Amino acid sequence: MYALYSDQYVIELPRSHSFPMGKYRLVRERLVAEGTLRPADLLEPTLADPRDIVLVHTKAYWAALSAGALPADAIRRLGFPWSESLVRRSRASVQGTLTAGRIAIREAVGINLAGGTHHAFADRGEGYCVLNDIAVAIRVLQRDRWMQRVAVIDCDVHQGNGTAAIFAEEPDVFTFSIHGADNYPLHKVPGTLDVDLPDGAGDAAYLDALAPAVSRILAEFQPGLVFFVAGADVHEGDRMGRLRVTHHGLRRRDELILLACRDAGVPVAITLGGGYGRSLDDTVEAHCNTVRAARAIFDPLPTSTTVS
Repeated sequence: MYALYSDQYVIELPRSHSFPMGKYRLVRERLVAEGTLRPADLLEPTLADPRDIVLVHTKAYWAALSAGALPADAIRRLGFPWSESLVRRSRASVQGTLTAGRIAIREAVGINLAGGTHHAFADRGEGYCVLNDIAVAIRVLQRDRWMQRVAVIDCDVHQGNGTAAIFAEEPDVFTFSIHGADNYPLHKVPGTLDVDLPDGAGDAAYLDALAPAVSRILAEFQPGLVFFVAGADVHEGDRMGRLRVTHHGLRRRDELILLACRDAGVPVAITLGGGYGRSLDDTVEAHCNTVRAARAIFDPLPTSTTVS
């Protein structure tokens, strides 16, 4: 089982910034230290080709972003200060998701230890999302005839408005989002299927809503590939989440989706999505649990035995 990671996923932000940029490095370190990922399982992505990026994003947006020429209001919507390292980070994350998709098609599962930047629209970024990694990955896979029919199962606590808008007129892409009804973004962009949950929903209501949706997507739409946005921000300790799902509930979410895909014979590419825990350790643990579930379901490590 392969996972994509780059040191370029982590960039320096102002000390007062609310985005937990260090989580990516900590997730990788924890998974390697415990043996869930071996060093040989980690691959480093290159930077996404601008020709791939403009399959989704307008040439005007990409030109302004890459040149550092975005207007002040566009930078405010991003939520990040512009820098060359931000552009490199975004390109590396896009390539990580694309490579994870290619790996999944060949080997049933692939993981990007970043990504899930679903608030990026064709002509702009917002909500800490600069480039829409899953949208670019889908368009490249379609162009190169790797895969045509793709579903996005987005379990970030925030509705995947950018992804829904990008694929609104594309019948070969199914966009599903399960999210907080009263959370960001204020104005949701309808996807193929959206499930809005009230604040405080908890484990049972969350899983009861998720299970039939996943079954419907796999049985009725019959995708050739699933991109799973495994947001940690639905956790009960998240500063931005409010759905109050426990670690146990999140692990059951991951197992439900991954087992359903495995049993249906549908490859799945995993991205991490959001996570803003009051305790950074909660966010890191939630993300690690997703990778642990993938390892257990798709590629369990051999257990050592002692012969006496």
